[in-house]
Amino acid sequence: MTGPPPAGPREGPREGPYDLITMGRVSVDVYPRETGVPLEDVETFGKYLGGSPTNVAVAAARHGRRTAVVTRTGDDPFGRFVRKALRRYGVDDRYVAAVPGLPTPLAFCEIFPPDDFPLYFYRYPKAPDLEIRAGELDLAAIASARIVWATVTGLSQEPSRTATLAAMAAHPGRTVLDLDYRPMLWPSPEDARFWTRRALEHAAVAVGNVEECEVATGERDPRAAAAALLGVPGLDLAIVKRGPAGVLAATRDRVVESPPVEVEVVNGLGAGDAFGGAVCHGLLAGWDLDRVLAFAGTAGAIVASRLACADAMPDTAEVEKAMAGEQV
Repeated sequence: MTGPPPAGPREGPREGPYDLITMGRVSVDVYPRETGVPLEDVETFGKYLGGSPTNVAVAAARHGRRTAVVTRTGDDPFGRFVRKALRRYGVDDRYVAAVPGLPTPLAFCEIFPPDDFPLYFYRYPKAPDLEIRAGELDLAAIASARIVWATVTGLSQEPSRTATLAAMAAHPGRTVLDLDYRPMLWPSPEDARFWTRRALEHAAVAVGNVEECEVATGERDPRAAAAALLGVPGLDLAIVKRGPAGVLAATRDRVVESPPVEVEVVNGLGAGDAFGGAVCHGLLAGWDLDRVLAFAGTAGAIVASRLACADAMPDTAEVEKAMAGEQV
């Protein structure tokens, strides 16, 4: 599979409610162009837009959805790069503000296909995306969005924690909580579980891998974890990503298991974000759960076959071609 064509410039923000607003982590991903080489020996790197909820907004925009991201960057060249990249991908950047004195985060990775991609976060002394404040939120825009996507990382520190909970509470529509647990950002799994459960009270959908679901629920078995998530009042869809075993999704009425999509993996980072953006697209389109999972699984596989994250997000036509067995 080859990479996607460059996204064209955005003509300007469209009016009306957003299809999707995501909130939280952003970074500049500095990825090696050399595969199978330890980071200390890498000589050439590429610079890409990154950060899970930011990538989800890009992924949904590639499917024609009107998206925006609420985040914070440093007041520096990398922060300017973030805003420029968002506009290039068609994501509204009006809720991206600079925080003086804090650098835009960087993320480095090593690439050892098919399943080893160590990730190194540079979010010191504090990531500006954890400086989102409740009083700065456009709650009217958040309330009118069709889907709001929040993350557990956003709960790891104040004032982002209070802002994330405020945004979720303000949204009467379909709110998704990405379980997105990063142990290096939390004092303990128990602390993460406490705040995750608080946030789940405002969510309709929960998405996470097996390890993240275990932190949230104490259950590692995918069916048991999904059942535990569905035990939260108001939550009606639990999606458990099982890596090479595929995906399990459960509602109060049924359980659907979707097999993995086989590809030659180049970089597994970002596949989950492509999956998330595609899930949002499918939910917005009103598809049945089987179709949502098949489409999202294919989108994730396409990104896994490419180097970058945001740059690699496929559009709808690419995903449909891949689902039909065509080369993309």
